[in-house]
Amino acid sequence: MRKNVLLAFVLFALMYQGANGQSMHFSQYYNAPLLLNPANTALMPDNDFRIGLNYRNQWSVVPVPYNTFSAYGDFKVGGNKDNENHNNWLGIGFAFFNDKAGDGNLALTEVQGDVAYHLQMSQHTMFSLGVSGASIQRSVNFDNLLFDAQWDGFTFNGNIPNNEKVGILKDNYYTVGAGANLAWFPNESVYAKLGGSLENINQPAESFYGSTKNVIAYRPVVDLDIVYQISPVLIINPSAYYTTQSGAAELVVGSLFRTVLSSKNQATSQLILGLYTRMGDAVIGVAGYQMGNIQFMANYDFTISALAPYNASYGALEFSLVYTRAYHPNDGIKKMYSCPRFF
Repeated sequence: MRKNVLLAFVLFALMYQGANGQSMHFSQYYNAPLLLNPANTALMPDNDFRIGLNYRNQWSVVPVPYNTFSAYGDFKVGGNKDNENHNNWLGIGFAFFNDKAGDGNLALTEVQGDVAYHLQMSQHTMFSLGVSGASIQRSVNFDNLLFDAQWDGFTFNGNIPNNEKVGILKDNYYTVGAGANLAWFPNESVYAKLGGSLENINQPAESFYGSTKNVIAYRPVVDLDIVYQISPVLIINPSAYYTTQSGAAELVVGSLFRTVLSSKNQATSQLILGLYTRMGDAVIGVAGYQMGNIQFMANYDFTISALAPYNASYGALEFSLVYTRAYHPNDGIKKMYSCPRFF
């Protein structure tokens, strides 16, 4: 009984309030560039296109686990490769996101398009501006849920009318976002980027009952990313991510550490380790491997918040896979650490 009551409570909290507070997110925010900021679209000086996948399983031991999946691709258009000081280009990207939770299959499906322009203002600075538009569908299957009206005094009886709507309910809307980045690269050993974006600029309404009062709030995002080559074989990559929406906030800080294992025939092999913390919520351990154009990373979120006793400290397991490539890989290859690593 307690499980069913908790399930219904969480689902309705998500339906009526979660649209303003529970947004799709990944602990590997740095490997979800189009979700992080539309200005990241095709921000990859040494490559021309990128394809990525993300998967997250969250709260698997509580009644309402989350399963989140994304796939994205972006590519460069133009670019003055003959001018080292002013190499400007257009970026175009597309992304698909799906988030599903609970016995009621409360789901969010999003198809997003992004456009960004990257302007190299000097030999050491670049400014990027991007916009995004997305079509979103929310759905839930009421036939899989039990409500208080179906309690017969001893158990929940699915044959008793629930006095609610039946079947799969859907709601469709669209959102608009915009963002900007400012990058600074004084030499081949240092790269720093400060970015900011704003989601839900149009503040769409979301409701399974046709209401226009449940408006999705603005969601600003700020991120800082630094790449620093300490030695020919060691690169540190500290970063931070902050977002807030309707009183809820998330702050993640930490660093990746990349060790170059080998570099042969322009294919660099790297071992990647990292440690992050989501303030007040989880400690995040990261491990990965990059071989040439392919990178695989995994992380585990160890819960340290008040939820820990209820989920046995099991937070989330997450994976990412990224493939990048240049159209002419032998033309003007640079060292990996001299350019941004926005996979």
